Amino acid sequence: MDIANQGSIVHNSNVSNYIATDPLARDQTQSSRLHEPAQILSSTDPITGREINDLTGHPYIIDGNVTMYFETEATRQEFMDMPIDHPFHLVDNPIDEGYDEG
Repeated sequence: MDIANQGSIVHNSNVSNYIATDPLARDQTQSSRLHEPAQILSSTDPITGREINDLTGHPYIIDGNVTMYFETEATRQEFMDMPIDHPFHLVDNPIDEGYDEG
């Protein structure tokens, strides 16, 4: 087929310095998924790891914009009693030499 009969080329991606400058229809407006949501709801008990299907009547904690649900009051209390800091002392690395401790 002759190139003259094919019509105009919208994007010629065969060239070495190809830059797609025409935005797609989905890119015309900024996505709201790029930003942190206003409220985060966690329906997985952080202690047992089980999913809670019906949230009504289950204990929960609201911490800022995060709401965490628990299976029982006992697992909620266990979460509340957990120490905030690391549970064991990390070994110091006096000769760091730019490496991360891990």
